[in-house]
Amino acid sequence: FGLIMFPLLLNASGIITCLLTSMFATYLLPCRTIADIEPSLKRQLILSTFLQTPVIFAMCYWGLPSEFYLECTMITPYEDPIHHVVIIELCGLSVKYWQVFLAGSSGIWAGLIIGLITEYFTSHSYSPVRDVADSCKTGAATNVIYGLALGYKSAILPIFGLALTIYVGYNLAGVFGIALGALGILSTMSLCLTVDAYGPISDNAGGIAEMAGMGEDVRERTDALDAAGNTTAAIGKGYAIGSAALVGLALYGAFLTRTYLSSSNNGGVQVNIIDPRTYFGLIIGGMLPYWFSALTMKSVGNAAMKMVVEIQHQFRTIEGLMEGRAKPNYRNCVKIATDASLKEMIPPGLLVIGSPIIFGIIFGRQSLAGLLPGSVVSGIAMAIAASNTGGAWDNAKKYVEAGNLGGKGTEIHKAAVIGDTVGDPLKDTSGPALNILVKLMAIISVVFSPVVEGSSPLAGVLFNKALKKWACRDDLWAASDSCSSASGY
Repeated sequence: FGLIMFPLLLNASGIITCLLTSMFATYLLPCRTIADIEPSLKRQLILSTFLQTPVIFAMCYWGLPSEFYLECTMITPYEDPIHHVVIIELCGLSVKYWQVFLAGSSGIWAGLIIGLITEYFTSHSYSPVRDVADSCKTGAATNVIYGLALGYKSAILPIFGLALTIYVGYNLAGVFGIALGALGILSTMSLCLTVDAYGPISDNAGGIAEMAGMGEDVRERTDALDAAGNTTAAIGKGYAIGSAALVGLALYGAFLTRTYLSSSNNGGVQVNIIDPRTYFGLIIGGMLPYWFSALTMKSVGNAAMKMVVEIQHQFRTIEGLMEGRAKPNYRNCVKIATDASLKEMIPPGLLVIGSPIIFGIIFGRQSLAGLLPGSVVSGIAMAIAASNTGGAWDNAKKYVEAGNLGGKGTEIHKAAVIGDTVGDPLKDTSGPALNILVKLMAIISVVFSPVVEGSSPLAGVLFNKALKKWACRDDLWAASDSCSSASGY
């Protein structure tokens, strides 16, 4: 019962920790000036991590046995011939409560590192974003180049942090330790969601202030809040991306077990990356995030084109709109945006849901075992780079609009606006959506694993029938009757 309830109790305790952290920031160290906005939000992330770490230890100490066993397939009782007592021989991986603590705490600290690195690369208080703003002096092209370089560079340290978390978790508690790392990141998710939602709330407040014709002092405050919101939104996306990587890998372990590709349950048959079937799937899996991102980016482009055409039409047909004497037709613009948000997401959704099923049926479990890690590795790096690039471009524009480098209305500002326009679909659509690709593909593969495992007649139609010699390479199925007919892959 303790092992079953432990993940739920761990996340429930995180809600209380985040609530206390939020009260600390609200009442003890409130934000009083514009300069206090970003430090106040960062303090909450750091404080929640420090508070949740001993809570994780307490949950492990009181909520788990001092020692338990994982991946155990049998318990063998036998009689000791000397002492004449029955001894229970335990099999599997021995895990102690402190190992669970280290695996879980490595996840929560990896999440904090990702958050701090994201803040450094997306806040205009630091040099990376200011360098992007300076690049606008020579036009929009250099702005785009600098922004892309920033995004690629920002993915380096988070990937190292996630890799270290996976290494530590697996060495301490196997695949269960990797899942514990994901739980560690998600234990402070309440606060991460809070700072993530803060961004669009501040952005909409600025839009309402502008539409209502409020004074420049109000717009100055909302712009400062919005700039901090861009950073916190990127931090929230970083936490989500990190948890997606760990959850995807943990689900991958479940997929290997369900399809008899895990060495612990099938007598030694494992995934071999040198196997051409697996490497074939690995290459295709690395391509899928690019295909998915192309669909989502094109969808945003199509909706934007329709919106621009509608706005141009209203300027031509509504008399006095250009002079401000008439109001635009907001209904048509809202309809274009909402229709596109629903219809344009059908192809990406079908790609994510259908690719593991179709791939497993056509090429078999070995190829699908390569497809999943390929999509995780490629998708996580792309998601971090896309989210941070878009956030940096947005805050570079905010930095210029705050009066730096000439301020609004200059050629530098125009170049910064172009970068922000390019970055919006990256940070608001493609980057966050890649989390869904990583998690959902793994979940679909686990759910439909009986369809693609070796004894299923649907598994590996192409490799079974067209390439019979590949169909029976696994020792587990080589001696089966179905293998002789090349249908039991």
